[in-house]
Amino acid sequence: MKNNRNGQAAVLTDADYSKIRKQIRSQKYKLLLDLAWYTGERWGALVKLQLLDVYNLDGTPSEYINFRARTRKATPNGKRQTRQVPVHDTLYELLAAYKPDSGSIWLFPSREGDKPMGLRGADQILRTAVERAGLSGKGISTHSTRRSFITKLAKRGVSLATIKKATGHTDLKVLSRYIEVTDDDVKSAIATL
Repeated sequence: MKNNRNGQAAVLTDADYSKIRKQIRSQKYKLLLDLAWYTGERWGALVKLQLLDVYNLDGTPSEYINFRARTRKATPNGKRQTRQVPVHDTLYELLAAYKPDSGSIWLFPSREGDKPMGLRGADQILRTAVERAGLSGKGISTHSTRRSFITKLAKRGVSLATIKKATGHTDLKVLSRYIEVTDDDVKSAIATL
């Protein structure tokens, strides 16, 4: 899905996100997209979320989403780190309205319920929604939500150090590759002089 993007996933606009979300029929999978949009986490970690990573024991959404180290991508030195992300107000409401499957510890259980759904299944859900939304040729992949999250924060003036902490990156050079800079961004920057 990264055609003609030099291996980079497309950055989504708010309108793209809305179009894609409307094409997902299941509330569970809408929530998967929402979590990706509001946390900037990789989908591989999202599908491995347990209910206790997202909800308090009383069933209310937690103040933070906990991405366990073993579910996250390792750094170049092979270490994995737990990442806690504050829950955005909109995401809190979406989590409060959602009723997880009973009988499973997973937020996104497999059909059997004894393990989490696979990344391949999540990828297929996104691909189908992207196609239905008429956005197939844009280069959208599961990594698009992470790039969009990072790019939006950068364009809103959030410091790279803060973005680095929010995303769990250990290297600013790697982080900077996520930020999409357009010709208009460069023109706007020059105009501030």
